[in-house]
Amino acid sequence: MTYCVAMRLDAGLVFLSDSRTNAGVDHVGTFRKMNVFENPGDRVMVLMTAGNLSISQSIRQIMAEHTNATGKSVWTAATMYEAAQIVGEAIRAVYQRDAKMLEEFDINFNVSMIFGGQIKGEPCRLFQMYSAGNFIESCDESTYFQVGESKYGKPILDRVVNAGTELDEAAKCALISMDSTLRSNISVGLPLDLLVYETDALRVTRFVTIDEKNQYFEMIRNTWGLQLKRVFESIDDPVWDAAPDVTANVLSATNMHSKPVRLAPPSHLVRPPEEAAPLQALAERPDHNRQF
Repeated sequence: MTYCVAMRLDAGLVFLSDSRTNAGVDHVGTFRKMNVFENPGDRVMVLMTAGNLSISQSIRQIMAEHTNATGKSVWTAATMYEAAQIVGEAIRAVYQRDAKMLEEFDINFNVSMIFGGQIKGEPCRLFQMYSAGNFIESCDESTYFQVGESKYGKPILDRVVNAGTELDEAAKCALISMDSTLRSNISVGLPLDLLVYETDALRVTRFVTIDEKNQYFEMIRNTWGLQLKRVFESIDDPVWDAAPDVTANVLSATNMHSKPVRLAPPSHLVRPPEEAAPLQALAERPDHNRQF
């Protein structure tokens, strides 16, 4: 499995991917999921992949070499949208070649991709590609895409990232998102590839491969966990069965009348109510030490 996240911001683009693949718990490998198509001064494009590795590698190779009916390739496309269409054609070409044979071996044609970058003369753009070769484009309201094990790293992205987020802040958020995923899913693993692209640079200037010895990522992992625990501990515990005049931290109140949905046990298992022992008055209690 894998986890990849990319963000399209006013200031540029951020791409982050892990490198773990697995075909069972005893067959784990490391394959880098980020591929950069760069012609400095003219275009920078990044492709990140999740799903079946053989499919994604075939698509990547065809994409790099494919020329469409109008003679255009990702290297000569006039716009990122046109380049995304060429990526879609590469996906469909691999599907037509391999899907039927894969089905005979009970293997689904499973691939998802993030494709983004900038071609000189237009702004940065970001697309999410699907197995059918179709795609959607990011916008200011939905400024990031994820593929692979996305659920663990999504909450921090939803709370922090918007189109105006600075690149370093976005990179930090992406790393925290990845750390959350690494901690919760063993199928995602180091090393990571992080690429931060500044609008109109038209070349790769900020890229790093992150392993377990990377000082900044280790600081992120330790600090984020510690700060989360501190925030958690600073939140007040709930108040149960609060009086009507209590207004702070009330989880339940005496006037709420909340009841669970109860299922009755079979009649032969119902225990009879216990009878309370009769109360004794003090004069009735035996006192063996009493003297007459």
